[in-house]
Amino acid sequence: MNINQDALYIALSELLNTTITSADYETLQLHGGTVGDVQLVTGNAASAAGESLPFRIVLKIQKKWERYNDPDSWRREYDLYASELGATFNETFRWPVCYHAEMNDEENEYQLWLEYIDGISGLKLTGDMYEQAALELGRYQGKLYAEQPEVLKSLTNLSHADLMKNTYLHYRSWPVVYDYIRSEDCEFPQHVRQMLIDIDEQSDDIFARMESLPLVLCHRDFWVTNIIYDRGTIALIDWDTAGWGYLGEDIASLIADEADLDRMAEYYQRCVPAYYQGFAEYAGGIAPLDGHCIYEFILLVFGYRLVEGYLLSEEDDDKAENLRTLEKIYELKSL
Repeated sequence: MNINQDALYIALSELLNTTITSADYETLQLHGGTVGDVQLVTGNAASAAGESLPFRIVLKIQKKWERYNDPDSWRREYDLYASELGATFNETFRWPVCYHAEMNDEENEYQLWLEYIDGISGLKLTGDMYEQAALELGRYQGKLYAEQPEVLKSLTNLSHADLMKNTYLHYRSWPVVYDYIRSEDCEFPQHVRQMLIDIDEQSDDIFARMESLPLVLCHRDFWVTNIIYDRGTIALIDWDTAGWGYLGEDIASLIADEADLDRMAEYYQRCVPAYYQGFAEYAGGIAPLDGHCIYEFILLVFGYRLVEGYLLSEEDDDKAENLRTLEKIYELKSL
């Protein structure tokens, strides 16, 4: 991989708090290669004082691409790092430090040189870590909601509050998924089919309920691969979908987006109250726990996505995983 040496030395000088004049390094591909090229860069840097300093740093290269109904999302993470949003985080809830950022307008591409956090992520997260992630997110969103810091007014590139709704309506208008759950050829159990049909029929009322909830700054991709637990701290990566959303929207992703299906019900029961507890520490009384819409968020965000995954999967195991996820979501309704 070709790396801009000048950018590397600038980033390493920030990381190591000394002037770096050269470096030997190697790269390793990290996750995120579908819409961004993410590399772990490791090696030894030479300082102007003659020291040899080991380092690990992440390079994220993002080219322009378009997400449905959110055309500027490709550059959003760059814009957020260029803002003062970082000052709103704290010791227990944050994003990786950005040591250097460059935007190439001619190439429609940016580079971020980011802190490497050697923590626990993905399905290796424990139940306690899930619960802490929910609690810390609630605290963060509650604090911003209660205090309304000036930086929120300066963020011009955020996804809109209706993104989730419009994405659901876009899926619902697609005959491939909409017609399938209503067809005689549908292989889903009747209760799963009816769950999806019911959410469609009740969607107007559900959206009216959701739109009465507080608008908060959402990550909007709050799933296990983007959450890193490190010595009591929760760090979030991949902020390209961030924007205004409704209270509880992110928790739907934490519980249902490629999560541990065997423990989905447990995590639902632990994370929902933890999230509202955290929010209430700063904005108590705004949204009572018994009026939340997280089950509905899960179905609206993931229902048709899972139907699509089932229909387009070529492997039987993948098909079974999508259907099993829908079954597990159905079980949440009784909790």
